[in-house]
Amino acid sequence: MTIYRSINALAESVNGLYKTELVHRRGPWRGLEDLERGTLGWVGWFNHRRLFAAIGYIPPVEYEANLTRETVPPGAGTQ
Repeated sequence: MTIYRSINALAESVNGLYKTELVHRRGPWRGLEDLERGTLGWVGWFNHRRLFAAIGYIPPVEYEANLTRETVPPGAGTQ
């Protein structure tokens, strides 16, 4: 059960950030389509440009790319 609580806490944390940083700060929204466009921009920023202290002040995409380079042997998955 502990792993599920951790995952749920992480999801709630990201939802809270989303609401604080986008929904409430940039609202009111004209409609659902406006909010959807705003959400796409926020997700792009969150994954590609936002710097996270816990992973060395780099964006999540860069951290994941570094992990993949370190853990996947060269040529793995090629045929």
